[in-house]
Amino acid sequence: MLLTAFARIPVAKRPRPMTRAALTLSAFAALTAAGLLVPAPAALADRIIPPPPAPSVADAAVEHAMGQVGKPYRYGATGPDAFDCSGLVQWAYREAGAEITRTTYTQFDEGTPVDRADLRPGDLVFFYSGPSHVGMYVGDGRMVHAPSSGKQVQVVDMSVYFDQHFVGGRRIA
Repeated sequence: MLLTAFARIPVAKRPRPMTRAALTLSAFAALTAAGLLVPAPAALADRIIPPPPAPSVADAAVEHAMGQVGKPYRYGATGPDAFDCSGLVQWAYREAGAEITRTTYTQFDEGTPVDRADLRPGDLVFFYSGPSHVGMYVGDGRMVHAPSSGKQVQVVDMSVYFDQHFVGGRRIA
C-alpha cells in the first residue's frame, strides 16, 4: 500500500507518471508558500533591488564638514588645512557640489530662511549681530563650526551657549 506525502491516505495502486509529477509540483508549491523552501538564486536574479538613495547635497556637506573636525581655525582660511567659520561651510558645500559665497554676511542672504525648530542637517546657523559667526547644523541640537583663533573645528551642542545668540538659519540645499 502506498502513502502520499501529505494525506496518509492509502492508495491501492501506484499513481501514473503525470499524477506523480503533479503531486510533486503541488508539494513544492505548498512548501514554498509556507516559507519552508526558498527560491533558487537564479529566481532571485530576476528581482530588481534598487540601490540606496544618493545622499543629498546637504548630507554630503555635513559629511565633508564633519571630516574637518580637529583642523585649526585660521582667520580668512578656506581649507583644506585650516578654516575660519564661513570658509568651513563654503568649502563643505563646494565639496558636496554646491557653490555658496565666502563671508558670513553674504551667506546669511543665501538659500531660504529656517526657524530654529525646523533645522535639518546641512542648514547654516548664524549667530551674533551682523551675523558674525556661522556653523552647520548636524542634527540633534548640534553644529559643526570653526570657532575662533587658537581653537579647532569642533562639534558643539547649540543649547549650551549658542542658542541664546542664534539670529537665523538658512537652508542651502
